[in-house]
Amino acid sequence: MRIGLIGKGAIAQYVSNAVQARGHSVCAVLVRSGSVSQNPELFVDSVSNLTANTELVIDCAGHRALEEYGPQILACGLDLVTVSIGALADQRVADALASAAREGGAKLHLASGAIGALDCLSAAATGKLEKVTYVGRKPPLGWMGSPAADKLHLEALTIAETHFKGTAREAALRFPKNANVAAAVALAGLGFDQTQVRLIADPSITRNIHEIEAEGDFGQFHFQISGNSLPDNPRSSALAAMSVVSKLEQISSPVVL
Repeated sequence: MRIGLIGKGAIAQYVSNAVQARGHSVCAVLVRSGSVSQNPELFVDSVSNLTANTELVIDCAGHRALEEYGPQILACGLDLVTVSIGALADQRVADALASAAREGGAKLHLASGAIGALDCLSAAATGKLEKVTYVGRKPPLGWMGSPAADKLHLEALTIAETHFKGTAREAALRFPKNANVAAAVALAGLGFDQTQVRLIADPSITRNIHEIEAEGDFGQFHFQISGNSLPDNPRSSALAAMSVVSKLEQISSPVVL
């Protein structure tokens, strides 16, 4: 399969290496115009150049890139894989992507990101779900540059502190670099406005810890994962990058679990 990528960061590099190792080819990478000269044979700065010779596009560049380029890609009939699920908390963005996908007869594939158990949650949602809560814990410095820094003295924390409680929509919009997981949980379960979220800065941990608790007709479950980051970027989840590769395998495989 001929793949087009958006972005050239740590996740994009991991995905590029992984998909090529599986026999696919990366035909073009959409980057900012000033970066094209770094690799003019591969890097492009327009959607038309990205889509000219590709069968599928993978977005690894974040919420703004999905908002800006996603509708154009879907409208021209190309499927798009993204890990930037939090962007869909903005209803305007979600509607634009859905409309473009219908117009082009394409699909927007949402990679699960840094969390698991979404298959269980989405199955439970076909019955009656009563409650879904997502709790995200990171070391204090993992929240630097986010609104948590306005509430807590992150560098001086000695005990775990909750710096956000609210809905998944609020979390995804206020923490765009940290709350894709909350958005994924919301979309798999009760939706953005009914999914409750707590975000915690915890000096006792060294990894990012994600938890889902759910109750409903199916019973109840509690899922927890302690994730590693990518070696090239301590702020990027290894599982998030892997989930993009997994989604590609699902799309290209004749048998899907």
